[in-house]
Amino acid sequence: MPSLPAHLDRSLYPFEGKVCEVGGHRMHYLDEGEGDPVVLVHGNPTWSWMYRRLVTELAPHHRVIAVDHIGCGLSDKPDDDAYPYTLERRISDLETLLERIGATERISWVVHDWGGAIGLGAASRRPERARRIVVMNTSAFGLPDKTRFPPILWWFRHTPLGGMLIRGLNLFCRGTMVIGCRRSRIPAAVRAGYLAPYRSWESRRAILRFVEDIPTNRHHRSWRTLLEVEARLDRLREVPMQLFWGDRDPVFGRTFRLEWRKRFPALEATVFPRGGHLILEDAGEEIAPRLARFLGDGPDAVQAGRFELIP
Repeated sequence: MPSLPAHLDRSLYPFEGKVCEVGGHRMHYLDEGEGDPVVLVHGNPTWSWMYRRLVTELAPHHRVIAVDHIGCGLSDKPDDDAYPYTLERRISDLETLLERIGATERISWVVHDWGGAIGLGAASRRPERARRIVVMNTSAFGLPDKTRFPPILWWFRHTPLGGMLIRGLNLFCRGTMVIGCRRSRIPAAVRAGYLAPYRSWESRRAILRFVEDIPTNRHHRSWRTLLEVEARLDRLREVPMQLFWGDRDPVFGRTFRLEWRKRFPALEATVFPRGGHLILEDAGEEIAPRLARFLGDGPDAVQAGRFELIP
């Protein structure tokens, strides 16, 4: 069983994780509470640590499952010969995990960053199993119209120095801690939690591979997979959806938010004009109760088309 590094504040992550073997590798996940499953899917360069407050908030009324993708968090970190680090494999890993732990019906999905394509890639294959969807600064489709590929991501993936800085100095993860929050600064103890699983060249492999796996043209190995995920989004149109968004995200900015609204006109939206990419750190106190209401069964749980702006 992988353990939480001793230097971290255990009170921030007071969970006993579990491990499931998926494709020959140990996949770490949290499994707290009982009831209909809520599956929390992270992106890059985060891990289940990002969802720690939501796990605590939701576990009294739901079975909350927060995964660490292979190569991330407390999961195994295999080399390139042992694991492909592709979008298709990550979707398959998630499906396998949920089948093996018996979380297959009335699933509510909460997705962030790369978790959008991975989580909704899995959800859209079995849309009849989806109960609710929550999206936060993420995508499950190609670049919206008039949106450029972020220059910083291009530099990280296309220059030798970019790869060296990601794996040698952990610059991608450290940089996310700086620019990920715009309304407030991440406390040192929280920042330490994000960085803890990525303390060596080998442990940062997945961070670079995530950046390299962003499909930008039809020749990319994950291009077809992303197109398939995008094409299947219509299958989720009848599933109630809620959006939480930080508009000052340098990657998933306002144009991505508008694209979600275009594809899902009935979604609920809570927008933070000054919020950044790590919106759960920037606005977790405002998000948690609203998200809990949305996942409930009361008469006010779903308010289709609602729009809320929070400074």
